[in-house]
Amino acid sequence: MSRRVTRKNPTRPAATTGSPCPCGLPAPYGECCARFHAGPATAPTAELLMRSRYSAFVVRDEAYLLRTWAPETRPGEVDFDPSLRWAGLEIRDTTDGTAFHQAGTVTFVARYTHGGEQGSLHERSRFRRHEGAWVYVDGDFLD
Repeated sequence: MSRRVTRKNPTRPAATTGSPCPCGLPAPYGECCARFHAGPATAPTAELLMRSRYSAFVVRDEAYLLRTWAPETRPGEVDFDPSLRWAGLEIRDTTDGTAFHQAGTVTFVARYTHGGEQGSLHERSRFRRHEGAWVYVDGDFLD
């Protein structure tokens, strides 16, 4: 039996522990990215952090996004566009970012619809360890 994940913001899309995880891995949301969103577990690799951050954008989990953003580049808030719907994530490449590294990159394409129009975001994101946990630093948009 799945149970609804409790959300503070009622405008967030519904997510249940038994629904497919938005990150694209074959596990249900509750066994995949939700365990990182709820804490205290942290993503063990830069790629899993990237996937969990994508899922956090899907479910509009601002607290998780800010918590996993490097302090020197973290914004004061995350501005979610209510007319934007994330539609899929494809990981194209990873460099380093494992338990044996202090930094890594993840290149991905995130698909979305906005105002009825389809689009995609192609980025090479940089990650590093901060106080033992992976955090997002910044990224370069790619064509």
